[in-house]
Amino acid sequence: MKLKKKAPTVGFVSLGCPKALVDSEQILTRLRAEGYVISPSYEGSDLVVVNTCGFIDAAVEESLGAIGEALAENGKVIVTGCLGAKGNVVRETHPQVLAVTGPQATAEVMAAVHQHLPKPHDPFLDLVPPQGVRLTPRHYAYLKISEGCNHSCTFCIIPSLRGPLVSRPVGEVMKEAENLVRAGVKELLVISQDTSAYGVDMKYRTGFWGGRPLKTRLYDLAKALGELGIWVRLHYVYPYPHVDELIPLMAEGKILPYLDVPFQHASARILKAMKRPASSENNLERIRAWRKVCPDITIRSSFIAGFPGETEAEFEELLQFLEEAELDRVGCFAYSPVEGAKANELPGALPGEVREERRRRLMELQEDISLRRLEAKIGREMDVLVDDAGADGVIARSSADAPEIDGLVHVTNRKRARVGELLRVRITDCDVHDLYAEALPACKSAA
Repeated sequence: MKLKKKAPTVGFVSLGCPKALVDSEQILTRLRAEGYVISPSYEGSDLVVVNTCGFIDAAVEESLGAIGEALAENGKVIVTGCLGAKGNVVRETHPQVLAVTGPQATAEVMAAVHQHLPKPHDPFLDLVPPQGVRLTPRHYAYLKISEGCNHSCTFCIIPSLRGPLVSRPVGEVMKEAENLVRAGVKELLVISQDTSAYGVDMKYRTGFWGGRPLKTRLYDLAKALGELGIWVRLHYVYPYPHVDELIPLMAEGKILPYLDVPFQHASARILKAMKRPASSENNLERIRAWRKVCPDITIRSSFIAGFPGETEAEFEELLQFLEEAELDRVGCFAYSPVEGAKANELPGALPGEVREERRRRLMELQEDISLRRLEAKIGREMDVLVDDAGADGVIARSSADAPEIDGLVHVTNRKRARVGELLRVRITDCDVHDLYAEALPACKSAA
């Protein structure tokens, strides 16, 4: 009796941001399409692929540690991702890796896998679903609409790692979105390096979806995604004037009333030193205008404290901006020098303890603001999307909460619910980050 040959098995470690996660999904999709088995552990894997992050020092250390662990546990490792684009860092630390590639390198990763683990030839193993292999839960997925970035922010090296802006054809994006919805996805999180620049490189060329013309432009894409009957959430949106066009779509319920806008600072001089796009815009006025059109809009942002040359007065200006803007969700990073970033050449580098102290002060202020914003929701009714249900109750998210980075809604009077189900709840309490709610008698399933 002839024994069936074991299919080649690949272990996979994915680190970094959602954009890197999508890169991982694309590589996993190709691996599965070619008949490789994906293993959740080092044991039994013929080799391991590690998708790395290399943006800040902590991410570099985490990635190098993950590579070292994979080498120790398995011995055969292929490295991809942003850390691979940072010179010889990987090779100098772990010379025994089989291959190193940069980000967005599915073809190069597959070539390395083929070299060290030849692909199987059994066509019956080619059983990948149309939506590809996903690392997210079944009910939500990231939808990456472009690669790279055209900006030259002095604190960032992403353009050197991922290249200039390259938008995906709008018809291709919509086809992927439809496949995800058919597979049961209830929420799409639209991502890129600069989501609001979608289509600029293609001069907003007209594509086609379902036989009808559709411009390669964020407004047109968002409107089309809004027709799929699921939650659509926008991330990494720069505050360009044309973003104002999106707010009526939110007010009409076409897409979620949620914008992730990385303002980074409030001082005009610091923003200029950062070379931030749209730095001359009056962001406070823009926020007020957005809320006038869509009062329920949630605004998330990120900031850098302790940028080189930042004075105490300029930091206070940032704190005053937060007081007036009353943003719903805020993340803050103490400035961290990144190898290759232009900001390293700027004068006035601040001591690490000053940078961290300013970050702490900003987040303490934001906790007070966040608490006020959440307290205002007590007594309101809203729809929430179920993420988990078990002995401890139902955990869900509102339209104001992106997975992994924002808060949760704890439904206290329900023990059972379907993941991906929409529940109608009444908010009863809150803490600094999360809401607490009771499910109302009438509930509905997600579209």
